[in-house]
Amino acid sequence: MAASDFYDDLETRDPRAREAANMAALAEQIANAKANSAWYAKTLKDIDPAEITSRAALAQVPVTRKHELIKLMADDPPMAGLNAVPLEAAALIFTSPGPIFEIATERTDGYGTARAFHAAGVRRGDIIHNSFSYHLTPGAWILHMGARALGCPVIPAGVGNSEQQVAVMAQIRPRVYAGTPDYLGTLLEKGDELGLDLSSIELAVVGGGPLFPQQRAAYKERGITTYQTFATAELGNIAHETPAMEGMTISEDKIVEVLVPGTGEPVAMDGDVGEMVVTTLNPDTPLIRFATGDLTAVLPGASTCGRTNMRIKGWMGRADQTTKVRGMFVHPEQVAEVVKRHGEIVKARLVVDAVGGKDVPAFRVEVAGGGDDALAGAIAQTFQSVCKVRGTVEFVAPGSLPNDGKVIDDVRKFD
Repeated sequence: MAASDFYDDLETRDPRAREAANMAALAEQIANAKANSAWYAKTLKDIDPAEITSRAALAQVPVTRKHELIKLMADDPPMAGLNAVPLEAAALIFTSPGPIFEIATERTDGYGTARAFHAAGVRRGDIIHNSFSYHLTPGAWILHMGARALGCPVIPAGVGNSEQQVAVMAQIRPRVYAGTPDYLGTLLEKGDELGLDLSSIELAVVGGGPLFPQQRAAYKERGITTYQTFATAELGNIAHETPAMEGMTISEDKIVEVLVPGTGEPVAMDGDVGEMVVTTLNPDTPLIRFATGDLTAVLPGASTCGRTNMRIKGWMGRADQTTKVRGMFVHPEQVAEVVKRHGEIVKARLVVDAVGGKDVPAFRVEVAGGGDDALAGAIAQTFQSVCKVRGTVEFVAPGSLPNDGKVIDDVRKFD
């Protein structure tokens, strides 16, 4: 393979050299977090950074769980001391559903997505149509910054206004689409409806939701090759697909562990499904053993694409009830907030299904005495306001929702 197939030499290092470098960087990151983050100064007070130079030592460090951040930041605003640079030194300040707040600095490709674009075949000068949300959340910026680091112009399309988006695409002729898998289909359908030529799109770098096999095949029929990224608002790009299409390769600036869900212990062996826990080496936003709540498994062996880093199977569900709907995380705490705002609701459950490759969230509620269209509309509006996604409201008979403790039920199939 040619050197140009890789973003840099880091991607083809001997795995032992990578592990040694990562462990040295890990000790430095823990020292940085203790010195500059008020949260980690408390959490890691009994940890000697110089001793954390192996995965076995890392396993002794406390896990930080994503769902805990909501309460932490509410109790100790603005960010519970998780930031290692002061807010006045940040370039961007974001809020994700919860709310959870994040920052970004001017660090070049601080989210690590230039590698994902490069692995997908994107090169300097390729125009990228970015349909991730630019509104308050970091979604669009995670891809935007990587695209700019690679030297690519970006159309900051965001979400919605599909008619205007396809008109721009037909005029500017971007080669690359970035966004959720299902929204690409929405844009292609709108282009067909309006008789606009969107054939310039050859590559799609997608995330924020599942890419179903039938979607990938349908896009391929239109000449579009899709590559998945695995990213979170807090960590940026964790892993991405490569031309080998053999799982997802871990980003060079992350240390990934797969743990037995609900514990801090690694799974017994590669291939065992567990919760993905990530340590980022970005000194501006240090996250040590950050539990994403996502399930995955490590794939054995090396990728045939020539990259030598660890590979994971990809997203395999949630270790908790939090789920991702149309690119946005929805937490049990948010469902509880919707219920709290409507005294008529006796019990509720968010059921997330998929139809034709598109997420279909249904908010099922038990209401004493039944409900009417006015109440359904009010609940739907509250749901959208709190959860940041639209969903239908379905009244069900009192006592019909299962008594199993679930408030979010993800019934989508990803096979």
